Amino acid sequence: MGNRATDVLVIGGAVMGASVAFWLTRMQPGLRVSVVEMDPSFARASTALSAASIRQQFSNPVNVQISRFGIGFIRDFQGALGRDVGVPSLGLRENGYLFLAETEAGAALMEDLAAMQRGLGAATEVLSPAEIAARFPWIETSGLTAGSHGPRLEGWFDNMGLLAGFRAAARAQGAAFVSDRVVGLERADGRIVAAMLQEAGRVEAAHFICAAGTRAAEVLRMVGEDLPVEPRKRTVFVVDAPNARHPGAPMVIDPAGYYMRPEHDQWITATVPEADGPCAPDDFEPDARQFEDLIWEKIWTRVPGFDQTRVTRLWVGHYAYNTLDQNAILGLHPHIANLWLMNGFSGHGLQQAPAVGRGIAELLLTGRYQSLDLSPLGVERVLEGRPFPERAIV
Repeated sequence: MGNRATDVLVIGGAVMGASVAFWLTRMQPGLRVSVVEMDPSFARASTALSAASIRQQFSNPVNVQISRFGIGFIRDFQGALGRDVGVPSLGLRENGYLFLAETEAGAALMEDLAAMQRGLGAATEVLSPAEIAARFPWIETSGLTAGSHGPRLEGWFDNMGLLAGFRAAARAQGAAFVSDRVVGLERADGRIVAAMLQEAGRVEAAHFICAAGTRAAEVLRMVGEDLPVEPRKRTVFVVDAPNARHPGAPMVIDPAGYYMRPEHDQWITATVPEADGPCAPDDFEPDARQFEDLIWEKIWTRVPGFDQTRVTRLWVGHYAYNTLDQNAILGLHPHIANLWLMNGFSGHGLQQAPAVGRGIAELLLTGRYQSLDLSPLGVERVLEGRPFPERAIV
């Protein structure tokens, strides 16, 4: 690719970069789109290491709308792509999410949020402790005041299938995927004129899209700008609990500070450590002590069947954490006339990729959002220090 020009250069080829490449080449056939990814194995990409879930239960209406589109796209993946790319299904399991509350204020907030979510097409229902016990008799409900449950339109799916499908469809539409690393950006007269690639050298483009995940701030520093996005480490445990096999269970989010969901006959669980903060982008060393020190007793209290457990596997994934408001940072950078951002998803980027890729493609090609107004998530709020928060971060 060295010294050659392209219309759009996408920095980062995981699910966000692949999605925007798909939508750009679908909306404007013949557009030259090049996606640069430094690790084509995606071994450490947030896409590959996520819990691969989707929900409608967000506190911010725009995120509910984003996931409303996402669930439909994931449900009929091949139809949504418009071509057979060898990924006929993403194996979506609509087991739902169950958020638990232990205070009256928490229960009241659940009622308000559920009404908002239902108004946007979600199926959220608020359950009393007795209703939780009737529906999920394996949950200990003492101390609970309510539970917010999505009986459909929520669950988990094949994360790598989503990525592979986007990449294959984009490639079939003419997008180029390049294994290389962007090591510099050349800026002149308020624009980026070229990217310097580690192997291929200088590449000019009319537009540049930053889809660099946890390394987004590094990319912005190449043009002298800041972005409040940093890697946050999450150790995820796969746990076998022979006395608590509930493969039809929802994703449970407990106010005690952990989540758990079934994975075949086992469970996936994780927590946020008290000293949560930025980590090195190449720090994937799991904290194996977290399960016994921070999680097990809490789960055992909530699910008595966890009296016997065994950790069978663990891994580390990174959140591209937006320290301002834990919400996506999207759109054209006001200081750089041809730099487009899709960053800072704080753990819910995978499920948002279908709608966000479509939105950025619409904005770049037409000058405005056509399908769903994502402008509240614009870069301006970040530069002004004006939070637009998402409070339901798992």
